[in-house]
Amino acid sequence: MNPPALRPFRTLRPLLLSPLALACGAALAQEAAPAAAAAAPTASTPAAVQPTLLPALKVKARKAEVEGDARHSSGATRMPLSLQDTPSSVSVIDGALMRDFGMQDVNRLLDLTPGVLVERVETDRVYYTARGFDITQFQQDGLGMPFANGAQWGRLDTAPYERVEVLRGATGLLAGTGNPSATVNFVRKRASSTDLKAEAQLTLGSWNQRRLDLDVGGRLVEDGSVRGRLVLVDDDKDSYLDRYHSHRNVAYGVLEWDIGRDTLLSVGLHGQRSESDSPMWGALPLIDSNGRRVDYSTGTSTAADWSWWNNRSNEAFAELSHTLGGGWQTRATLTRRHRAAPSELLYVYGTPDASGASSGLYGYPSAFDGRYVDTVIDAYASGPLRLAGRTHTLMAGINLGRQTVDETSRYPDDTAVAVPSPEGWDGRLAEPSFTARQDGSQVQRKRHSVYAAMRLDASDGLKVSLGLNASQVRHTGQSYGVDQAVRHTAVKPFIGAVLDLDATYKAYASYAEVFNPQIEADVNRRPLDALEGSNLEAGVKAAWLQGRLDASAAVFRTRQRNVAVHAGYHDDWSSYYRGIDATSTGYELELRGRPVAGWHVSAGWTHLQLRDGADQDVNRYMPRRSLRLTSTWDVQPRLKLGTAVRWQSRVADATGTVEQKAYGLVDLSATWTIDRQWNARLAVDNVANVKYLNSLKWDQAYYGEPRSVKATVSWTH
Repeated sequence: MNPPALRPFRTLRPLLLSPLALACGAALAQEAAPAAAAAAPTASTPAAVQPTLLPALKVKARKAEVEGDARHSSGATRMPLSLQDTPSSVSVIDGALMRDFGMQDVNRLLDLTPGVLVERVETDRVYYTARGFDITQFQQDGLGMPFANGAQWGRLDTAPYERVEVLRGATGLLAGTGNPSATVNFVRKRASSTDLKAEAQLTLGSWNQRRLDLDVGGRLVEDGSVRGRLVLVDDDKDSYLDRYHSHRNVAYGVLEWDIGRDTLLSVGLHGQRSESDSPMWGALPLIDSNGRRVDYSTGTSTAADWSWWNNRSNEAFAELSHTLGGGWQTRATLTRRHRAAPSELLYVYGTPDASGASSGLYGYPSAFDGRYVDTVIDAYASGPLRLAGRTHTLMAGINLGRQTVDETSRYPDDTAVAVPSPEGWDGRLAEPSFTARQDGSQVQRKRHSVYAAMRLDASDGLKVSLGLNASQVRHTGQSYGVDQAVRHTAVKPFIGAVLDLDATYKAYASYAEVFNPQIEADVNRRPLDALEGSNLEAGVKAAWLQGRLDASAAVFRTRQRNVAVHAGYHDDWSSYYRGIDATSTGYELELRGRPVAGWHVSAGWTHLQLRDGADQDVNRYMPRRSLRLTSTWDVQPRLKLGTAVRWQSRVADATGTVEQKAYGLVDLSATWTIDRQWNARLAVDNVANVKYLNSLKWDQAYYGEPRSVKATVSWTH
């Protein structure tokens, strides 16, 4: 059944009646308490020196808000460090950058993040890579489980997040498992402020985009010991792609309660629903019967008019943090996430007929229902430790994670239905009955980890970080006929050092290892052995212009054994893989800050080589060179101009027949501050209207978004 497209903002009405919304409404209604009247002067006190008795003032310590803090991160070692003192490559995208460049979803955000590549293989399925390898998980406040199927399904909205930290390299110290690529950590918005803060934003854009954002928070009781924050989003949009329509809404709420002077309890709920009409499963066949590349118009789609794909996610978390004294603190967190991904889709395959006698293409319909539950418990303590006359920092913790996967795929009798050429097709095709046969997965994955790290103050100018993660992973169940029974135990080290060269420059080096169990199976339908990876990097970090401009230069060598590469299909169309060894070497340059007043710049350049065990180039769908640049300039107090540039070198498919030449995309924007509460922003993306293929990771691809326009009006209280 093809669900109707919901009108924009309609779903906000019930959300606004939620208890948390009413609580925040109470905060909106609060008025400042009148100041106490001054005490009357005594008769013996001259009028000129009459004392005034001030009302009692209560002072309560609270963790400061970190909005806009792009110079610190705890993602590498869970110890709060400046980026200059972190012995790894870290990029932080703060709230200001997200607003300036309209980073409303994770794909847009990571498009502009140095060192990260966004591989859009379908409309609703995306892979991410860094340093030549897949990014296998997202984290929320440092916690998370790997993607259940190796990719992000649906577009994750960025409205609930204060900032995003991207730590490149092997990140097994805190993640437990993963690839030596990068970890993306989303830092949630918190209810840290006792003052009422509210923001509303309306966006109208190309292809009938209509988006409404609301963010409100403040104290819920008079003394400010209980605070709340609510974020709501409704985003409705057609597309440059034929027939494609998407609707996304988000509700996020968090409560913070100061149980005592040293204890803070935070609880929150986060829900997102994405609904897509006529999404693509697979993409466009690119090679015709003569072995030549087929060129389509930009909006061409292979989706049937009855196809749909919904992605729903509901997450709850509770966090208790306590200050022990002497600089020591503890934190315990429980998070539970439920996801559902039902769909009815059409995959188009075959070889376009160059003679025009027929299309040469066929449709493979399938109805799918996937349900996933992730549960993570984490507890750690950190604080100073006095040894040999110096103060060091120690951190230790435990992490328990479980993921359950329940998937069902249903198929019709005929999985080779003749379909027209996608060019000019209106998507009309008889909707089948998915009752002929079914298959699926019932899998449970458990991960138990113990981790610890210590930052040694070796001398006045040398800091050394040592850490390890001991993890045990166990998988059970069946997935599409493949036994998923896996048991793996590993202890992986982390070592890093930062040396102060002078007041401006620091040198650093780090080494880390990681492992990652795989879901891919070989030709005999057995899961491939676990990946084993390592990352070695060294570099220099600088703070120029009295700290207004940060720069870093790093060289890296990333190795991975048993990387899964596609090797063919079984008779039932299921894929099988083989493992290869791969080594990525290269360098990264990054620059961020304000060189002069009114000018903010963030730029990153990545250059890499990726070779297998026989020293041959592999995975040529990944560009070997890429540039990311964002810049804003305050032309005058009310006008800010912005520029974003994305450039990448040539890529090719596995056969080398299809090639995407090097290309660059330029986005321009202008923000006008109307008054203290109102501002307006106009943005034009892909100004030159460049035509390009999104990704050549698979043997099919579709085109990227052409020129588009977006206007936003914001109100802030």
